[in-house]
Amino acid sequence: MIDPYAMLGLERDADDNQVKAAYRKAAKGMHPDSGGDADQFARLQTCYDLLRDPVRRKVFDDTGFDPQLADPRDLKGLMLLEPLVNDVILDEREPGSFDPLAAMRRKLSDDIVKSRFHILELERHRNRVRQHIDRLGRKAGTDFLGSMLRARSQSIAEAIRTAEGQIQAIEQAYSMLEGYSYELAAALDPLPVEVKGEAAE
Repeated sequence: MIDPYAMLGLERDADDNQVKAAYRKAAKGMHPDSGGDADQFARLQTCYDLLRDPVRRKVFDDTGFDPQLADPRDLKGLMLLEPLVNDVILDEREPGSFDPLAAMRRKLSDDIVKSRFHILELERHRNRVRQHIDRLGRKAGTDFLGSMLRARSQSIAEAIRTAEGQIQAIEQAYSMLEGYSYELAAALDPLPVEVKGEAAE
């Protein structure tokens, strides 16, 4: 996540005039017409737009997040975390009686394992298709069977790449949970059991 304050060299309490002045100063050196990098200038412009928008700025100040300044990997991770957060909100158990972070981590870990098994299955299937291609004698003229098998092999390869991308997104979501902890409610100690025959102290 790009920090717009750091990008413009501003303090968090900078007012609108300070934001404008910092932007003008930074834009002079970063503008592509002055030999600056176009991508860097675009990021500067996005930071300036955020700090000039009171709603976006408030959200960023409160959360440290803005979709336009986020790394695309973080956005994918957030998309995976959102339904898990919804599950926590909808859980009828008393807050503090269970650890929602542990549940999120467990779900993400399970999803990684499932995706890896899925990739193994796809690779086995692709290997079988390749073996068929190797054993198939070419027909003179149009090789429609070979074309169909090669197309199937390519679609399996694409599915593997998609599953690998999904694993990366899940791992990113898991890493975004690092640093968080959740305080469980203290368990009530059971009442001492009175043993018959013992003298009262």
